[in-house]
Amino acid sequence: MASPSPAGLDSVQQAAETQFSKQSHRYGKGHILEDVSDVAEALRYVDLQPPAKALDVATGGGHTGLFLAQQGYKTTLADISSAMLSRARALAAERNLVVDTCQHPAEAFPYPDASFDLVICRVAPHHFSSPEKFVRETARVLRPGGWFVLIDGSVPDNEPETEAWLHEVEKLRDPSHERLLAPSAWARLCSVAGLQVKVSELHPFKQPNLEWYFETAATPSENRTRVRQLIATASESVRRLLRLGEEGGKTVWWWPRLTLVARHVG
Repeated sequence: MASPSPAGLDSVQQAAETQFSKQSHRYGKGHILEDVSDVAEALRYVDLQPPAKALDVATGGGHTGLFLAQQGYKTTLADISSAMLSRARALAAERNLVVDTCQHPAEAFPYPDASFDLVICRVAPHHFSSPEKFVRETARVLRPGGWFVLIDGSVPDNEPETEAWLHEVEKLRDPSHERLLAPSAWARLCSVAGLQVKVSELHPFKQPNLEWYFETAATPSENRTRVRQLIATASESVRRLLRLGEEGGKTVWWWPRLTLVARHVG
């Protein structure tokens, strides 16, 4: 499925498109998202069998969608960046996998109502300009009884200090970052859209060291300095919740990563 470049992007969407097109070469083989064990674990909760139709929103390097295709799902890879889709198509061809691709933002899907049995989005929604619109569009294109799987960085409920610290660090590291949402916020968005949450779990996920993160996002040097200052002055509460520390002279922390599985009840 081909489509023209998306038009009328808002400023947040444009920032994401620019950033991920520029850095697309860093999201292929060897990227941490190539390990799809978290996807396999989440799908254990989904009562669905191939060849059901699946949509992978903000596919990036394509790792999640290609895993679904490998399992036999009829899969569409979607992304705001044509460069990302090009690399995902190349990886699909290398693996002899047949997938559709479609370029569009996560807040506006070009698909008819009730088009998919599964919508999945992994480690991307913190870049979206409107999580509310994304969830609403997800519900719209899901068939009755269809499934929504979300995997993304998050923050524990009722931890405003840690949320604010992590938001500032992520925004400095990658200005296309928008917001990490707590599990309760995602649950509210799902409920309003007619999606019933079945699973909502936070799991600590060890991040690569800080310098890897800087290089992956091409973080400007002045922002790197500010991030290091924030790390040096982080409170004990932030350090404890994120397990922020040093290993072998490198800064590491553990992202709270949310796995949310919901079902369309309409």
